[in-house]
Amino acid sequence: MMRSLRALERTASTSRVLNLLAVEADSARRPEYAEAPLFRNRLLNTAIVLKHRLRHDDIYLFDDARPTATKIIIPFDRTDLGLGGQSLFVGQRGWIDLVVEACNASGDMSRDLATLRLIDMLPSLDPFLLREHLRRHGVFVANCYFSLSAADYENMQSFVTQEIAQLIELAYRGSGGVGRAHAARLVEALLSSDIDGRLEPLRTTLVMEGESFKEGVFSWKGFLYYKWMLTKLWSDLAEVGQEIGRLVVTGNKDAETAKFVDDSRRRLQGGILVERAAIMRTLKVYDNAFEDLIDNGRPIAFRDFLLNAPEMFLSLGERVGVISHISSYWRYRFPVGEPLAVDIDEGIDILMDFEAGLAVPIAD
Repeated sequence: MMRSLRALERTASTSRVLNLLAVEADSARRPEYAEAPLFRNRLLNTAIVLKHRLRHDDIYLFDDARPTATKIIIPFDRTDLGLGGQSLFVGQRGWIDLVVEACNASGDMSRDLATLRLIDMLPSLDPFLLREHLRRHGVFVANCYFSLSAADYENMQSFVTQEIAQLIELAYRGSGGVGRAHAARLVEALLSSDIDGRLEPLRTTLVMEGESFKEGVFSWKGFLYYKWMLTKLWSDLAEVGQEIGRLVVTGNKDAETAKFVDDSRRRLQGGILVERAAIMRTLKVYDNAFEDLIDNGRPIAFRDFLLNAPEMFLSLGERVGVISHISSYWRYRFPVGEPLAVDIDEGIDILMDFEAGLAVPIAD
């Protein structure tokens, strides 16, 4: 625990790790950090939040079966993570009392507990999805907690505009057509945390009820976000896969340890390809439904997709979160141009962490 926590100290936030200690170090002097914190309790607001794949010795803590859980780590000493920390899972039996005790809380924790429950609902800690999910439920947090830059957000808007331009024309074909500026406003409405009257023509086209439409649109945004993110992630992940094979593990290691390292590298490289194939199959479901709507004017297939999207979104998010974490953590730990070398203890930690993510199958 202490060794892995020290390793987390060196990482920035990823889709699997939200390092609130790092956020404090980078942004504590910004007014918005204090004005709109993620958590009001200071200890909790400097915790490390992880999306953790449950192992056999974790499952007994829960009344319900689940593949992943949100893990909260409260460091014993914020200046030395090597001393370890107190950890708990959101949703485990008695978790509220554990949070209150770990945070030395004496005041009202209802807002922070509600925020933890909202975070636990998401499959990953991707910044765009986390921000929009919180806003959708009335929790407005400073942008410094989310690593999606303004430029990334603009790029995503451009991607989504191209992606759904034909759908916008289809939905508004009776209103004399729409210009580029109008389309951009509609994309902004789609990406907004509020599903309002601006999207009413789409809801009417798809013949959906209000609440199911809202849930479907949120998951649809998740699909679009992942499609945009994957346009860059695939090339990054290909480089990381090659570098995993070239990683030099230094220090004393016996034959059994050396074999584990070599086997783990091969399993990771193969597992990444398996995850990619599964992700592409899920995205293909969306693409087929969207094409049927646009090319054939059949809204039924896309309506069915939106109704099933929340469940598929969770599966997709789990898988994208795994490979995104591998790519982002690897590049953070091994920047381009730096030596691909690591000591045996840290190397095993990294490989085991990556394998733990790929080891649990997720149903399509």
